[in-house]
Amino acid sequence: MTTTWKIPSRAALLCAASLLAPLTGTAATALATAQVQGGASQRADLQSFDGVVEPVRQATLAAQVAGSIVSLSVKAGDTVRVGQELVRIDARAASQNAQASAAQVDAARASLTVAGKDLERQQQLLQKQYISQAALERSKAQFDAAQAQVKALQAQSDAAQTQQRFFVIQAPFAGVVSEVPVALGDMAMPGRPLLTLHDPSDLRVTASVAQSALPASLAKLQFELPGWSGASGLMNAGGATLLPLVDAATHSAQIRFKLPALSGVVPGMFARVWLPAAGGAATSGERLFVPSAAVVRRAELTAVYLMDAQGRPALRQVRLGRVQGDRVEVLTGVRAGDKVATDPTAAAQVR
Repeated sequence: MTTTWKIPSRAALLCAASLLAPLTGTAATALATAQVQGGASQRADLQSFDGVVEPVRQATLAAQVAGSIVSLSVKAGDTVRVGQELVRIDARAASQNAQASAAQVDAARASLTVAGKDLERQQQLLQKQYISQAALERSKAQFDAAQAQVKALQAQSDAAQTQQRFFVIQAPFAGVVSEVPVALGDMAMPGRPLLTLHDPSDLRVTASVAQSALPASLAKLQFELPGWSGASGLMNAGGATLLPLVDAATHSAQIRFKLPALSGVVPGMFARVWLPAAGGAATSGERLFVPSAAVVRRAELTAVYLMDAQGRPALRQVRLGRVQGDRVEVLTGVRAGDKVATDPTAAAQVR
């Protein structure tokens, strides 16, 4: 049987090549674009600063003694109550030392009892003038030494009992386990963190504010939580505090305020704090918007493809604000009238 091969025409080959090759030349001008739109700002007298949600009560529990971890009763995300056992370290050697100390105390008390009875006999003999005063004084010295020995050994026994409690790690307050960097069988060493605990009912927002932008009053401070599922725009922050220290390296100060009870807010979430513009001067009264589809997110990069003078797309990093419908506010990176590609995938293929 004879097999016949059909050679494709030159036109078909050119058509296939044009589909596989990146967009070039005039193809770049065919990209769908949208103009950066400006609108009246409702925050003309405000400026924003990035913040983070932090727990007010957080503790990193570490070991005070060395030993193998024999019990690990919690994991990250567990809710614990105050005084609950979290980690237990092998305390067999410490227990034996405590028992030995207690036995030494018992032996010293027995010696003290013998010395006390001997002193009583010596006192009776002295009254009958059967012994000298020096013999009585020697007997009293032996009694005092035995009494001091009991006190010293009792202190050692108490210390051994106290150290034995170091082998059990308990929750200092009720909260949620944030992190457990150890596993069952690991070696605990003095100072090594065993787990982190925080109180989810007591959260705050901390934001770093440039020294030149510090407001005279924190009465009008507002904030928002863009990543929170229940985000509902700007919220008023009550009880804000400006820490009385400016960082010498960044020339910025920290502002803190306590969060109200918000379901679903956890430590580490991003927050945006809005402060009155420094000196009461209004910032730019125009807000810039781009289509949400034009935004590119690659790991830590947030950008758009901005069309240059030749009509070719170039990746431009931007800082985003609030989302309004199918548009998103752009705080920095573009200007009013700029054109951005609404199809980032197609724009990325342009060479």
